[in-house]
Amino acid sequence: MPFKLGGSTKTFPEDLSPEDLPHMQIGPLVTEQPLWPRTMPEPDEVDRLFAQAFALVGEGIAGATHALLAGDRDAAKELVKRDEVIDKLIGQISTTVQHQLVHGETTSDERREYVAILRMLPDMERNGDLAEHIARRAARGLGAEMSARSRGLVERMGEVATTIWRETADAFAERSANAASSIDDLDDELDDLHVTLTAELVAGTLPLPVAIELAMVARFYERFGDHAVNLARRMSTLVIGGPEPVSSGPD
Repeated sequence: MPFKLGGSTKTFPEDLSPEDLPHMQIGPLVTEQPLWPRTMPEPDEVDRLFAQAFALVGEGIAGATHALLAGDRDAAKELVKRDEVIDKLIGQISTTVQHQLVHGETTSDERREYVAILRMLPDMERNGDLAEHIARRAARGLGAEMSARSRGLVERMGEVATTIWRETADAFAERSANAASSIDDLDDELDDLHVTLTAELVAGTLPLPVAIELAMVARFYERFGDHAVNLARRMSTLVIGGPEPVSSGPD
């Protein structure tokens, strides 16, 4: 069966808007049915696993923002645990794709898609890590040390990051070649917020350890947007062809 990224599978909760972030509740991680099967899945399972990875990362960045601003340490600790699930899920996708490339009877178009998928996985995994890094700061109680101005900027960064990830997930579900432009625009806003928050920390009166941690949080959001842009550009190249897009670089 040809591998397809598209389909009706939803990759992000449609009813979650940026305004919902301050009110999110992070429930316990459900583990009754593991996300990574013990047997090798069929090629079309990659689509389902990708949808799950997108959803978990999206919940991670939105939940980490909420936990940081609300001072919800329990929710933050739960999100830290979920990063392991994302890593294992991405590992399952990689194993499946490599198995198909080596042992499957694939066409040249399918092989091109499989190689593209392998190149997309590091950006997906890295954004899961970045959400986990923010959640770790929330678990340490960083939110209680933030100024009103820095809280407002972080809240907006979380809203933009949530939106940019939703649009990236939709681009995969719809196999859209046109989403990269709007995602680039959102990333520009994240870059501007990063600069603004950094300037606020330099000019402010927060204790140095708090300022350093907040500067790291700002960097995490900024890099989250960059990795979403990488994914959107790779998706565009996969759909319409062309040279391999240039990565935004390491974190």
